Amino acid sequence: MIRIKQTENWKKWITAIFLLVCLAFCVLLFKAYLDGKFDSVDTLQKYIAGFGLMAPVILTAIQAAQVVLPILPGFLGCVVGAVMFGCMGGFWCNYIGISVGSIIAFLLARRYGQGLVSRMFPGKRYEKWADWAAKSKSYTGILFLGMVLPLFPDDYFCYFTGVTNMSVRKFVTIIVLGKPWCIFVYSLIFSNSLGR
Repeated sequence: MIRIKQTENWKKWITAIFLLVCLAFCVLLFKAYLDGKFDSVDTLQKYIAGFGLMAPVILTAIQAAQVVLPILPGFLGCVVGAVMFGCMGGFWCNYIGISVGSIIAFLLARRYGQGLVSRMFPGKRYEKWADWAAKSKSYTGILFLGMVLPLFPDDYFCYFTGVTNMSVRKFVTIIVLGKPWCIFVYSLIFSNSLGR
């Protein structure tokens, strides 16, 4: 009984520390955003380069955060990754970061429900989408296609899908199989255009 209680206490402490680290990271990103570090490829590249050997890890974390906090521009991260780390290096940083962020957004929506998600979809748009997703037999296919295609509002759909009946396993499969294609094309185009 004492061991179970100690384990529970450790879990609480680890969760609290993890949440504090995530909160601190989000505050730093928001400050960088306000300071203009996300205004262009050049400013973001300089910001990430300032982290030295940790730059790939920072880019990956930024790409995860930009899905969870949709005010950050994810496209810039894809360009910066290809410019700084070449085609494959940029691809892996962006793919891992965006996939992890997508899964976190889904799990946040699953945990906090419609109250969180309805704030992200203005007005009656949430009710319209919720009604369509509940009745549509093609939602899974459209979600997968959206993950493959560029310029799809996939950040919002990760949150939205969290309040549907889709299983975590199915969502993760869609992300893992759908996300790499568009990111790889971005990496290929921007690394080749810049001679990497």
